[in-house]
Amino acid sequence: MAIRRTPPPAAVIAVALLALASIAAAEVYFEETFEYGWENRWVKSDWKKDENMAGDWNYTSGKWNGDPDDKGIQTAEDYKFYAISAEFPEFSSKNKALVLQFSVKHEQKIECGGGYVKLLSGQVDQKNFSGETPYSIMFGPDICGYTTKKVHAILSRNGTNHLIKKDVPCETDQLTHVYTLIIRPDATYTILIDNEEKQSGSIYSDWNILPPKKIRDPNATKPEDWDDKEYIPDPEDKKPEGYDDIPKEIPDPDAKKPEDWNDEEDGEWTAPTIPNPEYKGPWMPKKIKNPNYKGKWKAPMIDNPDFKDDPDIYAYSNLRYIGIELWQVKAGSLFDNILICDDPEYAKKFAEETWGKHKDAEKAAFDEAEKKREEEENKDLDSDIDDDEEVDDSETEADADADSDSDTKSESDVKEDKEQPQEDKEKPHEENEKPHDEL
Repeated sequence: MAIRRTPPPAAVIAVALLALASIAAAEVYFEETFEYGWENRWVKSDWKKDENMAGDWNYTSGKWNGDPDDKGIQTAEDYKFYAISAEFPEFSSKNKALVLQFSVKHEQKIECGGGYVKLLSGQVDQKNFSGETPYSIMFGPDICGYTTKKVHAILSRNGTNHLIKKDVPCETDQLTHVYTLIIRPDATYTILIDNEEKQSGSIYSDWNILPPKKIRDPNATKPEDWDDKEYIPDPEDKKPEGYDDIPKEIPDPDAKKPEDWNDEEDGEWTAPTIPNPEYKGPWMPKKIKNPNYKGKWKAPMIDNPDFKDDPDIYAYSNLRYIGIELWQVKAGSLFDNILICDDPEYAKKFAEETWGKHKDAEKAAFDEAEKKREEEENKDLDSDIDDDEEVDDSETEADADADSDSDTKSESDVKEDKEQPQEDKEKPHEENEKPHDEL
């Protein structure tokens, strides 16, 4: 029996076509999957080269991957600085969204190092691109020790770099992850990891680029009748009768006069004193909730006279370069699938077709590599244990032989022992007579 399929409604088709049209209309400024010829698009900087501190890059898919033909660039040397950049046609993000996205994998189980990229404006000397080169945006994960495990989102304005005020934790495993920053014309932003939103908000509030719109009135004063005491002494509480007569210390009831105490020579004996357990300190009435409490006083908010709006706070002009500049204690960070465009939906689809396509296979390859590593470690451990047991067995046999020899002394040996002078038997070994620190 044939199955009759109902055609989708016209509205569904229209929405699908609209989505496709939107993606097709996306403006892509830079898209790098590091296929053949990538070296012609990227310039390795000579920064730190004279100091022999410039790290080199490997072109690889990594130790574990979902597709061996899907390659990126990976930091190759420990304790090195890395700087590499690529140029694209200059553009401005005014009146449009700006999307910066890339993937990074820390195969080395990174302990201290960055995994971020930089967007740069204007003219840049790529052969001298360094940590001192001004940038417009820096974005991506940074890991160092137990304290730093976050996503950097730094926006530069007028020569000043502004860090995001919110905490955005990054991924810390050894698999590939996609980091996406979206900045919109309404000055809102979104940070995603693996196509999932991790943080969002307003550039106005989450960076200190501009002075705050509102401030506390510096001329406001607390009203005289404002009661900000949350608790007050209970007026009904009275001091117990005789409270002030309780001594702080009392004679120790367990103390006894020493038997050799002489009153005439030592004076009249008195027991030593100890803290009185009945003494509770100076009397204070108990506290009760203040019925007139108005809360902690704060000056009212007013418009900040120093605030001047910048309607283009979201926009960056003359964007022209993408760069990777970082320091790594232990190398092994692999970058791939870098995208700069104006359409978040296009970026999402791009991530799904690159990272999303291979992530499951990569995870399986990683798990298999970990399994083999653990098996090798266990094999080495078993080998060490076997070696130790062989040494113990040989020592036991040697001890047994020695005991057997001592049990089967010849009669002449026994006779020699008996005939040995007693004074010689009792004389300490010469070495044992030395101080311990000289042995």
